[in-house]
Amino acid sequence: MWFKHLHLYRLHDAPTLDAATLEEALAEHAARPLGSQDPRRLGWTAPAGRAGTARLHELQGQRLLSALRQERLLPSSVVREETEERAADVEALEGRKLRRKEKLAIKEQVIEELLPRAFVRSQKIDLWWDTRRGLIGVNASSRTRAEELLDLLRETLGSLKVTPLSSQTLPMRAMTQWLVDPASRPADLVLGDQVELKAKGDDGVLRARQVDLDSDEIQQLLEGGRQASKLALEIEGRLSFVLHDDLALKSLRFGDALIDEANASDDGDDALVRLETDFVLMAEAMGTNIERLIAWLGGESGTATGTTTDITTDITKSDV
Repeated sequence: MWFKHLHLYRLHDAPTLDAATLEEALAEHAARPLGSQDPRRLGWTAPAGRAGTARLHELQGQRLLSALRQERLLPSSVVREETEERAADVEALEGRKLRRKEKLAIKEQVIEELLPRAFVRSQKIDLWWDTRRGLIGVNASSRTRAEELLDLLRETLGSLKVTPLSSQTLPMRAMTQWLVDPASRPADLVLGDQVELKAKGDDGVLRARQVDLDSDEIQQLLEGGRQASKLALEIEGRLSFVLHDDLALKSLRFGDALIDEANASDDGDDALVRLETDFVLMAEAMGTNIERLIAWLGGESGTATGTTTDITTDITKSDV
């Protein structure tokens, strides 16, 4: 139970729900097997997997939820080839060119026939809800996946108002400044060995790994007008990550001291106790260090950037 990525959101007017009520709501939108004609489905599942059935773990104001995303893999190239072959057979048989509408009908028939035989890919996506700080963090590799999970949570709760977490100083500006001027770096902030530099013109993106970010080569690129859109950072001894220009944290790694503390705890070989112990330690580390990062970025912005605030949504009982 250690997150690898974080897309962060600020909760506004969060609904007040006790654990029992929230568990009931999650059960109503639980993950179910894909039907033969379902291309994808998203529903809540137990964070502990086979070790437990609870869809919610809440400890010390920290909530852990997990969703199961299932998707049938039907390559577009396979659909296209089969559609073209069937269309060609019809054209040869009838001695005429098919209209676009007729080809679309053939394509729909192909998808309907092939979908039940397609492989199913399953992905578990975890959500951290810090009720004390009013934060939500989604452990997803992309913001698209994170917002799919927020949509599910919104449908589950009936309403959910969130905005992407944002800072007064744009991350790109701060990351560039930390690279250019070592004196501007906060005392506990250490540069890693990975960076992505964007140019203002058409020179594209430069990515570098396992490099000295204080080297002359990197400084020359910065002097040429490039700005840092991704930067590997470490909050000394506590947490390391790659900060993105949208304030996403990727490739999270937690400090050895925290991992040792988790390993030293007595869980009695109980998988649920281990899950909850790890989660509480991880959640507190994430919350504390996110607060520090936001402070280094000039504090939280009053107006979130990016996606607009989600409004209250009326819910009907339907498959996700």
